[in-house]
Amino acid sequence: MKTVNVHIVTPDGPVYEADVEMVSTKAKSGELGILPGHIPTVAPLAIGAVRLKKGAQTELVAVSGGFLEVRPDKVTILAQSAEKAEDIDVARAEQAKKRAEERLNQSKQDNIDFTRAELALKRAVNRINITQNRF
Repeated sequence: MKTVNVHIVTPDGPVYEADVEMVSTKAKSGELGILPGHIPTVAPLAIGAVRLKKGAQTELVAVSGGFLEVRPDKVTILAQSAEKAEDIDVARAEQAKKRAEERLNQSKQDNIDFTRAELALKRAVNRINITQNRF
């Protein structure tokens, strides 16, 4: 079966590299499914899961925004942050979720940055969902 080479890179370095049969991810404009031979595309990514299909196995990587570049034989994801499912610290993600929820519930304080708290909550929920295969 044909494959496409996938690189997921963050400012801290490479996170994932492999040949896969299909890439599925969430762009700001909606879901994208990428197969070998896909037309060249560049798209901004939303906070979400990157699903990488290799035979009967699907690997998951949590990304927190960034950009996707597609070429017929290569997919590059430049992410602000990315973690493979097996590398996610669930306890840390649960704590981040709790902190973000507490900040969002403090509606009477003017010094709370709600946009930042909402993004932190989305990132934490994404990481938790990936570890539980809910995406």
